[in-house]
Amino acid sequence: MGPLLHRRYSVVVDGVGGDAAALMSRFSAHPNYGVPDDVATFVKTRGVDGTAAVGDEFSIRMPGPWNGPVRVIGTTATTWRLATLDGHLEAGQIEFRARDEGGAVALEIESWARPGDVLSHVLYNIVGLAREVQLNLWIETLLRLAHRSGGDVRDGVHVDTRHVSATEVVAAG
Repeated sequence: MGPLLHRRYSVVVDGVGGDAAALMSRFSAHPNYGVPDDVATFVKTRGVDGTAAVGDEFSIRMPGPWNGPVRVIGTTATTWRLATLDGHLEAGQIEFRARDEGGAVALEIESWARPGDVLSHVLYNIVGLAREVQLNLWIETLLRLAHRSGGDVRDGVHVDTRHVSATEVVAAG
């Protein structure tokens, strides 16, 4: 229901104490390491704690009616991808990435999602509350990961948002 949104959040972190793979390994194995706990808490409901493997599932708990189940659908040394499950406010996927960039680490979160039901559509597209919660959650996650890496953010967090047309979705499929 509603438009498909494609969002990319990115930041470059200078002076990181480690490399991209180490930072992503820590985050994917323990998502609460990066996610601000006053906004969201990842609770593993399927899989082994302290790891991130395809098929693992989490319930993302947030204040209000925001809890949402997700499943890990992809991992590499520097990426971690989740898909929403039935009961989530959104229908889509999100990928967390890190890459080494000449002494710095570039962090990126990329999501493709649309509201999962009528209530979500109202909260996201009409009232705008869910859209703002999501925006701030992922910006704060990038900033927290940057801080925990021991580095300094270069040029702030960049966010690009676009609505994906039905024609683009069909062409990509």
